[in-house]
Amino acid sequence: MTSVNHTHIHPNYHPPNYQKSGGFDILHPLRRLVDSIQIKNYRLAHLICQIIPCCCPFERKIRLFGRNFHIPALCKLNPLYDNFVGLRFRALSFLSDECGEDVTKYIC
Repeated sequence: MTSVNHTHIHPNYHPPNYQKSGGFDILHPLRRLVDSIQIKNYRLAHLICQIIPCCCPFERKIRLFGRNFHIPALCKLNPLYDNFVGLRFRALSFLSDECGEDVTKYIC
């Protein structure tokens, strides 16, 4: 059996989180700042896990006048969402790996 290597040669295909080279990103300094935060203190790790929620707090189902309305998760509209999720993950990893703490209270 031969393996098949599939490549996307379509000119408009871009992998997720793709940014054109040479593009100006006004939030790049903030992204770099959030990504550069190193978790080396268990108090900071706990604070980060408490402040950054594990799921979007804005997603709701509302029943109004006998009809159900769904408000979708709006966190993905935050341009720094992926950076904050990464920071929270690093804090959880520090607490579980380095400190040996049970982090199930921070997981939805």
